[in-house]
Amino acid sequence: MNAIGHAPTKFGDAHHHDGLPVKLSVRDVDAWYGDKQALYGITLDIHDRETTAFIGPSGCGKSTLLRSFNRINETIPGFRLTGEIDLDGKTIFDPEIEIDRFRARFGWVAQAPNPFPWSIHENVAYGARIHGLVFGHAETEAHVERCLKRANLWDEVKDILHDPGTSLSGGQQQRLCIARALSTEPDVILMDEPCSALDPIATAHVEELMEDLRKHVAIVIITHNLQQAARVAQRTAYFHLGELIEVGDTEDIFIRPKTELCAAYVTGRFG
Repeated sequence: MNAIGHAPTKFGDAHHHDGLPVKLSVRDVDAWYGDKQALYGITLDIHDRETTAFIGPSGCGKSTLLRSFNRINETIPGFRLTGEIDLDGKTIFDPEIEIDRFRARFGWVAQAPNPFPWSIHENVAYGARIHGLVFGHAETEAHVERCLKRANLWDEVKDILHDPGTSLSGGQQQRLCIARALSTEPDVILMDEPCSALDPIATAHVEELMEDLRKHVAIVIITHNLQQAARVAQRTAYFHLGELIEVGDTEDIFIRPKTELCAAYVTGRFG
């Protein structure tokens, strides 16, 4: 038995390596929704070509931090944040940043599959087109095919590209949303419980896809499935009541946690 209290867990195919470049640097971040403080002094690094899992009970600040990376939280009335977040060594709060172009550097995959009410083809083509990544019919077609192949969906949809994205199965819809996220050629993919609405087979497809994608981009995933975090993440961060309690190599977090709170959570005694 391991620290999770189950049979031996399959951990991510590779451990975290300190030599990987830092993609996102978070330093002393506090955040509020109106008078309610949601984050307290968060400091951590997200490394390139690696999957980082955020775990912890509901309401502990995971989603607030995830949505701060692409500055989506700023659209919420009353939200404010202090501290520093850098992307590739440059502050994300530079007033000169063109916000739409900045957000295109982040792919977003939501909890429930949410394809646009358009064709499969247009779900993928739209983002690339509006951000000026493709010009003309041939270039657009090649880009759509490339993104769908990267999402391991091309062979299943290549003959029905003009069918609605909503006509696909739940697992296919989520892979379409991943292809859509890839269409802007992001540096970071943010996933907010991307498998919580999927069956085990569809979940396995998405997890295999994550393992392939993280060879090229940084991935941050929120998950309440601890076995999933163990399988897909090289680093894991445990949050509790708006604080970052522990962050490190995933196997260390699950097998050799340094804090009692983290140990209680990963063994199922809390949360």
